[in-house]
Amino acid sequence: MALLEIENLEGFYHGTRVLHGISLHVNEGDFVTVIGSNGAGKSTLLRSISGLVTIHGNMLFDGHSLTALKPKERVALGVIHCPEGRLLFPDMTVLQNLMMGAFLREDRQQAQEDLERVYNYLPTLANRSNQYAGTLSGGEQQMVAVGRAIMGRPRLLTLDEPSFGLAPLIVYSIFEVIKRLNDEGVTILLVEQNAALALETGTYAYVLEEGRVVDQGPSAELSLKQSIAQAYLGMT
Repeated sequence: MALLEIENLEGFYHGTRVLHGISLHVNEGDFVTVIGSNGAGKSTLLRSISGLVTIHGNMLFDGHSLTALKPKERVALGVIHCPEGRLLFPDMTVLQNLMMGAFLREDRQQAQEDLERVYNYLPTLANRSNQYAGTLSGGEQQMVAVGRAIMGRPRLLTLDEPSFGLAPLIVYSIFEVIKRLNDEGVTILLVEQNAALALETGTYAYVLEEGRVVDQGPSAELSLKQSIAQAYLGMT
């Protein structure tokens, strides 16, 4: 059953139409990736799901329309966005940033349990809990951003370019956490410019070009297509 259903989505960014009739389905428990070049509309797609940009079209989450819901109402349903650029509060500690992910939650005991879960996934953060986020390395800041998203207790976790600008070892650690979350039942929708990494990690993929879906299919099959290999995998 589809947890997220998008039909004929038009997305606008600063008044300019960026998405042109996007249709996309994500089944519960899936790990779906979206690949494409810069400017393809990948980030606008995730912002549309989170309610951060103007849209036209149909968008259902677990059978309920998202279209008229405010961003915080989508968060309350379990639609959690880990944005590009991390967007942390630099003058707040790691712990305070993590707890901002649980801001709307009233189950404080479970939130505390989820904090321990984050520290278990990302032990570096436990050692940095009282450090200001603005003093962390880029990789550590990305860990905080992922941890903050986990604190929202996502049913659908959307991630925007989590590997961008990071050293390979850090990327590996973060993607191990993302895969672990998916193994534990969290549905993942990942936007990633590193197409090879995205296709290796996810099970199904969509290809965006100029705001349109131009291809889709199981990740393993897409990675074997000559057009995908030439355009996104650096192969000739």
